[in-house]
Amino acid sequence: MKSFDLKKILTVVIICILAIPLFSQTPNKIRVLSYYAGPPEPLDSYNVNQMTHIIFCFGRLNGNRFSMRSSRDTATIKKMVSLKSKNPELKVLISLGGWGGCKPCSDVFSTKQGRKDFVQSIKEYYEYFKVDGLDLDWEYPTVSGYPGHKFSPGDKKNFTKLVNELRKLGYNYELSFAAGASERYLDSAVQWKRVMKKVDFVNLMTYDMSGPGSKITGHHTGLYSTPEQPRSVDFTVKYLLNHGIPSEKLIVGGAFYGKIFENVEDVNNGLSQPGKFKTTVQYKNMISQFPSDSGWVYHWDEAASAPYLYNASRKQFFTYDDKRSIELKTKYVIDNRLGGIMFWHLGEDTFSDGLLDVIDITKRTYIPAQK
Repeated sequence: MKSFDLKKILTVVIICILAIPLFSQTPNKIRVLSYYAGPPEPLDSYNVNQMTHIIFCFGRLNGNRFSMRSSRDTATIKKMVSLKSKNPELKVLISLGGWGGCKPCSDVFSTKQGRKDFVQSIKEYYEYFKVDGLDLDWEYPTVSGYPGHKFSPGDKKNFTKLVNELRKLGYNYELSFAAGASERYLDSAVQWKRVMKKVDFVNLMTYDMSGPGSKITGHHTGLYSTPEQPRSVDFTVKYLLNHGIPSEKLIVGGAFYGKIFENVEDVNNGLSQPGKFKTTVQYKNMISQFPSDSGWVYHWDEAASAPYLYNASRKQFFTYDDKRSIELKTKYVIDNRLGGIMFWHLGEDTFSDGLLDVIDITKRTYIPAQK
């Protein structure tokens, strides 16, 4: 072989080696968790390969034991487990509680026997359904949650005891919990360092930060804080990071639904104005709910990285997540090396070209800046 040919070959090889990272960018390894509350049939219409976890919502307490409410719930869990044939890496979790679904939790988990009976029932569910773990959605230990539900200062330590007891089932099962995003919850509800040592991750409910109890319009799931609205995804994440919680265990929450406020005057396009909560709208119904000729005008809050709509003639304001804000949340998770992104809930998304698609595309293609 002639020497100049060898030089040409070596040059080509070196160029190819240097080019490999450009063409084989490894997808960002973040969790994508889909909460789901609904019947089994629609699950076939979503791309299960776009998620790492799917969470059944919700089981309840029957006495001290975890239980399903109907045969439909059982069918939904079985359907979720069957999705592993499409995505073998998929993790299926069952979840306890939800808003309004944990009325007896404070009493049941206040006793050693109550916790023991509950954990035994979870073990039986693991073995029967072949699921991969549990998500605790007690809203809320220690602080007030659903109206009329008992809460007690002792809930804080009892929640830790419950987590410790559940962890005895083994680390081959995943264990997580859903956490509120209010300062009251963050400050008082959980023994963060003790609990986070035992769980795999925490699902931060960084939505509903403006809603039925709000008298001023704002972003219910804004990414960043503003002078008018201190609560945000970034506020919640930084609070926990500053308290020593590992970034890889923090899961940011997105909303596949929005909230309408009424009686909102046409000042600042309705943002940060007095108003009254009216109703929620699922993302998949937005096109029919807000047709282009209906007077709703789109706005983007640059400071909060959040969209909103305002209808001056109706004096109504709408706060929600759209494709742009969900993309930015996903990039935020990647940039800050967080554990992942979750959302409430899958059944409120469109079957195609929806918010889950945005998360997946961003996860696969976004190249974070080097830190």
